[in-house]
Amino acid sequence: MKGLLTVLLLVCSNAFMTLAWYGHIVFKSKLERYGLAAIILLSWGIALFEYSIMVPANRLGSAQYGGPFSLWELKVIQEVVSLVVFTLFVLVFMKSDELRWNHLAGFVCLVLAVYFIFRK
Repeated sequence: MKGLLTVLLLVCSNAFMTLAWYGHIVFKSKLERYGLAAIILLSWGIALFEYSIMVPANRLGSAQYGGPFSLWELKVIQEVVSLVVFTLFVLVFMKSDELRWNHLAGFVCLVLAVYFIFRK
């Protein structure tokens, strides 16, 4: 149960992370009137929610706190979740960018990374 909850929290935190890092590009027309400093502060505010979810997720999932994952496993899970969330974000919000075969090939490499990291 801790493993599933950890992954769900990582998905939520990554949704905020992706919005904080790339939302200003998607919502460019709505944010143009604000300066870069204001957009950075807005991104930091959004990132606060990311960290408020990410830190508990990592503590819950970490073997050092009784969770099911080593730090290596947590990091690889985080990266795969990050790319899945980012891919969905790009496909839904960034109509100008498309998913190509080389992106899928890279994702296959990440799935292989998960396999090798979790291999005992």
